[in-house]
Amino acid sequence: MTDTAAASTSTAPVSAVPARWNDYIALLKPRVMSLVVFTALTGLVCARASMNPTLALVAVLCIAVGAGASGSLNMWYDADIDGLMRRTRGRPIPMGRVQSADALGLGVTLSLFSVMLMGMAANWLAAGLLAFTILFYAVVYTMWLKRWTPQNIVIGGAAGALPPVIGWAAATGTMPLNAWLLFAIIFLWTPPHSWALALYTTGDYAKAGVPMMPVAKGAASTRKQILLYSLVFTPVAIAPAFTGLGGPLYLTVSAAGGALFLLLAWRVFRSRAGDDVNGAEKGLYGVKAGSKDARNLFAFSILYLTLLFASLLVERAIGLEPLDVAGMIGR
Repeated sequence: MTDTAAASTSTAPVSAVPARWNDYIALLKPRVMSLVVFTALTGLVCARASMNPTLALVAVLCIAVGAGASGSLNMWYDADIDGLMRRTRGRPIPMGRVQSADALGLGVTLSLFSVMLMGMAANWLAAGLLAFTILFYAVVYTMWLKRWTPQNIVIGGAAGALPPVIGWAAATGTMPLNAWLLFAIIFLWTPPHSWALALYTTGDYAKAGVPMMPVAKGAASTRKQILLYSLVFTPVAIAPAFTGLGGPLYLTVSAAGGALFLLLAWRVFRSRAGDDVNGAEKGLYGVKAGSKDARNLFAFSILYLTLLFASLLVERAIGLEPLDVAGMIGR
């Protein structure tokens, strides 16, 4: 069999079977959607604005639907490379359970619905930000950055970082510094988080021709950049405790978690994660011995981001006031 024929066979649908309801749910990337909803809700709550609970719920729903629309458009366009990677080849389109045209139609329909409903239920600033986020992820990141530059997730990370700003704008119609600080936290978190994953899935990305940092610049360069981004990210993650956004709980969580994040990033830097791209791996998410430090950073990065935003929500729920840094300095 020729290489071309083999490639065609590897990307062909395994079987053509009728789509089930959960196949269409899978198109929306529910795990990504849950993080988007969580961070958007945090932005909305931290805005400390008086908002009708029903309209607040609708606003969060619009952000969730918009995230799902982005996921569907991403799977439509990336069906060819999804079929080549172990991590994504079980998705509905490569498996032949959903037609590409159906995924495109679903994504476009949900995009229009979410943006228009957000404008009518909240305000058009939030709707405009939501529309920009969908277009940026589906067009700028998916269709351009992902396949053309190793800076794909750095620049494309803006789409994933905007939900708290959208939530804040939905509640107040404004985008103050603290809203953009939440954006900065997610934006700077994305490179070390994504590159840690890429270090132990390098073979997948190389096979699909996606220029993730370890593929384009090598594992050693990626490990160095993970450490450098982590050194910038952790102080920014602590900053809300000094801007009137976070309180003592947030300060404790961000400082302790940030110290552990830096330790794990340092271990990745000193490791050989990503150097062996040819060794056999066991199971879909098998990790070679040399890449376990990257796997540990990837896993903890999700927990750390969750704890950061959860602590802000908890402080708001129990009425814990933000730290009065100016008053503390004055005393």
